Amino acid sequence: MENTILSARDLNLYYGENHALKNINIDIPANEITALIGPSGCGKSTFLRTLNRMNDLIPIVKITGSLTYRGQEVYAPDQDVTDLRKHIGMVFQKANPFPMSIYDNVAYGPRTHGIRSKVKLDEIVEESLRGAAIWDEVKDRLKKSALGLSGGQQQRLCIARALAVKPDVLLMDESTSALDPISTSKIEDLAAELKKDYTIVMVTHNMQQAARISDNTAFFLLGELVEFGKTDQVFSMPRDKRTEDYITGRFG
Repeated sequence: MENTILSARDLNLYYGENHALKNINIDIPANEITALIGPSGCGKSTFLRTLNRMNDLIPIVKITGSLTYRGQEVYAPDQDVTDLRKHIGMVFQKANPFPMSIYDNVAYGPRTHGIRSKVKLDEIVEESLRGAAIWDEVKDRLKKSALGLSGGQQQRLCIARALAVKPDVLLMDESTSALDPISTSKIEDLAAELKKDYTIVMVTHNMQQAARISDNTAFFLLGELVEFGKTDQVFSMPRDKRTEDYITGRFG
């Protein structure tokens, strides 16, 4: 695909003896939402974490095959992982704001990357909080602790924190699974809005969510990528019987 931003070829991942990802081949298009679905333990979060090398933190991981981001090998020996994670940001399942003010949460990344000017930081903080659709709710309490926000607000703050370093790709690991329906709906609307400027790859347990907001869906099962295609096609006319069984609720 000509607008591919992330591409895996014969990607395998082992946790010690456990073969967790098996020969994954996928081209993820830019400026679209790609949902990764499948039962628990099927490899979808593991795959998501290979995209920005979060699995590096686990000592027994071994990876073979190729994974490229904009044509560059993600696992090349000279790859600057900090720089890679600046381009490929991550929002986790459980909101994890830092125990500091709302402002400092968002300014943390830009400061780490050397931005010191208060004017510039103010601008980034406002822009990121607006981008995460939470500015109006927090603009009068930026100096207050982020831990005082509700769960849904904390998750949007974490999205703002990820946006503050101007990433290219946003990885969302079940970012709404701990939230109530209203907060979930806000984050879904937000994701649809963000894809104008970002590529979003999201792991979700919620099939309705994948059907509602994603452009493409990848179905993982037991470490294999069973099927990948346009969401409408995967949900209405899956090519693989296993995909159909999962989507219609026969297992999973």
